Amino acid sequence: MKCSRCKEPAQIALPSHHAGFCEPCFLEFFRRQLERGIRKQKLFDHSDSILLAISGGKDSLALARELKAMEYDLTGLHVDLGIPGSSEKARAVVEAFCQAHDIPLVVVALEEEGIPIPEVKRRIHRPICSVCGKVKRYYFNKLAQDRGFTVLATGHNLDDEVARLFANTLRWDAAYLSDQGPLLPAEGGFARKVKPLWRISEYETAAYCFFTGIEYHMAACPYSEGASFTRHKKLLADLEEASPGQKLSFYQSFLESGRPAFAASEAEHGPELTPCAQCGYPTSAELCGVCRVRDALGQEPAA
Repeated sequence: MKCSRCKEPAQIALPSHHAGFCEPCFLEFFRRQLERGIRKQKLFDHSDSILLAISGGKDSLALARELKAMEYDLTGLHVDLGIPGSSEKARAVVEAFCQAHDIPLVVVALEEEGIPIPEVKRRIHRPICSVCGKVKRYYFNKLAQDRGFTVLATGHNLDDEVARLFANTLRWDAAYLSDQGPLLPAEGGFARKVKPLWRISEYETAAYCFFTGIEYHMAACPYSEGASFTRHKKLLADLEEASPGQKLSFYQSFLESGRPAFAASEAEHGPELTPCAQCGYPTSAELCGVCRVRDALGQEPAA
């Protein structure tokens, strides 16, 4: 196969784009896809200050490298979950990467906050992935708001977004379908949240890391075994293999036709948000989900 751009021998095939690329042309393709996603959804510009959640995985590191190279005002945020044998490795990867690429980094250690995930798993009888996600989102938003960042970015890729869309559609979860997309505007105590990799697949971010020499944390979370999210990704990967381009088409069609309808309905019928009685975080109940976790663990909100 020859490169679709320069006609040199291709090093990667992308059936979903009916293309193949050599290394330099693939890296150019990756940046153009990222730029197109940012521009098409009007996610941010160079006047914004961006707080990027960096887990240590391939997606957030690839995004961090590109945004830094594109000269955005970028700061990294890593939430150390406190999981033995996993979290310390992920944190070390993030710290080494940010130091090497001159990216300022903020670290939130959940053990210091009094809510380490192993203790949450032991004491809270709910699916741990759901609780962990809630806790991470809480600190993502809190740091973005407290430190005056205009944008909160995450490394969710196309596969992540399509799997989430599929799961929400299976449940017809109108509340989640109404706000799923690459951009959530700042409102009601929430920072503007963006997902710049929404056009880029997991395979493409892995290839980007391979070509650029990024060493990322590869081990799966030890608590994620049996998660339905993983099964959904496998099913959708099989569909993509049979019909290349279906994932992006499905997601873009939802953004154009589905989300506006759900958003209009939720704006009319959705719950009103008020500040949490303990920490001030926006919630539809008296206490936010994280303060309820703290109460279950016998912890006070951090100052």
